[in-house]
Amino acid sequence: MRTVEAITRPLTGELSVPGDKSIGHRAVIFSAVARGRSRVLNLCAGEDNLRTVHAFKDLGVAIRQEREGLHIEGKGWDGLHAPGGMIDCGNSGTTMRLLSGVLAGRPFTATLDGDPSLRRRPMQRIIDPLGRMGARISSRNGKGLAPLEIHGANLRGIRYASLVASAQVKSAIILAGLQAEGTTVFEEPQRTRDHTEIMARAFGADLTVKGNTVTLAGRQELSARDLRVPGDLSSAAFFVVAAAVVPGSDLIVRDMGCNPTRSGVLDVLGRMGARIEILSPREEGGEPVADLRVRGGRLNGVDIGPEMVARTIDEYPILAVAAALAQGVTTISGARELRNKESDRIATMASELRKLGVEVEEREDGMTIVGQERLKGAAVNTYGDHRVAMALAVAGLRADGGVGIDDSACADVSFPGFFERIERLRGS
Repeated sequence: MRTVEAITRPLTGELSVPGDKSIGHRAVIFSAVARGRSRVLNLCAGEDNLRTVHAFKDLGVAIRQEREGLHIEGKGWDGLHAPGGMIDCGNSGTTMRLLSGVLAGRPFTATLDGDPSLRRRPMQRIIDPLGRMGARISSRNGKGLAPLEIHGANLRGIRYASLVASAQVKSAIILAGLQAEGTTVFEEPQRTRDHTEIMARAFGADLTVKGNTVTLAGRQELSARDLRVPGDLSSAAFFVVAAAVVPGSDLIVRDMGCNPTRSGVLDVLGRMGARIEILSPREEGGEPVADLRVRGGRLNGVDIGPEMVARTIDEYPILAVAAALAQGVTTISGARELRNKESDRIATMASELRKLGVEVEEREDGMTIVGQERLKGAAVNTYGDHRVAMALAVAGLRADGGVGIDDSACADVSFPGFFERIERLRGS
C-alpha cells in the first residue's frame, strides 16, 4: 500500500515524461521490419514498450540498447522467423493487436498470449479483417480472446469498414496491408490517432489518407531511419490535471507530443477552464511537439460526448478525477469502449471515486460526476490498471488524509518512476 498525501503548496517547476508509448510501439515495429539499422531515441522504459521489443527479439531481430538509444537491425519483412515459443505480450493490447497484423503475412505460425487482463480484451475485431485478408487466426474457445494462434499466409488487400473506432485495429490492417497483394482500403467510423500513418511514411511507405479512409498498396519495402519519440501526452495528462486543480500552480511539461488526433484531453480541460498554454510548437519526425505550461485555478463541469472518445480514450480516468474536483456536473457519454480496457474503467473509476466521497452515477456508456472542492481520504483499489493507479494518485493530492493505493507498481507499465515524480513535485 502506497499513500499519496494531500499537497499543501502549489505545483511549480518543469518536468518531462517518458516517450510516447503509442509512438514507441510503432517505432520498434517499423524499425524491425525495415531494411537497415534504425535508432530509436527516448523509448519509454515501461513494460508495455518492452513487450514489443522482446517480441521482435523472439522473431529474430537484433536489438540492442546503447547509451544514446535503441539500435534495431532490420532485415525487411522476410527477416522475421518463427519464434521458439509463445510470445508473451504481458498487459499490452497494442503489442498483441499490431503484432497480429505483422504476423498475418509471415509464412509461419506464432502464438501470442498475455496476462489475465489482456486475456479478457476483445480480439475478434482484428481476427475478422485479418482472416478476410487470408490469415488464419484461432482464439481461446473460439470467442475472440487470447491466446491467439496466428497462421500467416500470402495476404490479399481488402476494403474494410470497421464498426469500432480503434487505432489498434487500423494499425493491424495497415501492417498487414503493407505485405499484401493488391490495395487495402480501411475506413473507420471516427478518426483515430494517426501515429501509424505518420510512422509508415517516415519509413518510406506510400499511403493516402482522405477523411476517415486510409488507402495503401501492398508489397511495400521499408527503409531504416533514426527517430526520437516525443513525450507521452497520456502520461503528461496526470501532471497537467494535478497542476490545473491545485490553486497557484505553475508547471511546464517539456517536449510533449501534441498530435491533434489524440490531444482531446487538452480540449476538454480547456473547456473546463484549465489554463494551458502551448509553447514552442514544432515538428519532429512528422509528429507535432510542444511544451505545455499549466497554471492552477478552478475547473467547471462539462459534457464530454461521444465525439471525444477516439481522441481521448486513454485519458478518461484522469478526466474523471478532474471532474470530481470541478465546480458543477460533468457528464461522460458514448464511452462504452472504456469497459474493454485494462480494467472496466467506467466501473472502476465510479467505485473508487465514491470511496473518496464523490457522487457518481454510472451508466453503460459513461458516468455523471458531481464535483466538489475537496475529496476525503480513503484506501482505493487500482484493479491492476496503470492509468487508474496514476489518476487516483492525483486525486490523493486533493484528498483530506491522502489516498492509499493498493498496487502502485502497475504504473510501471507506462510510467516507471511516476510516484517518485509525484513526490518530488510535492516537495518542490
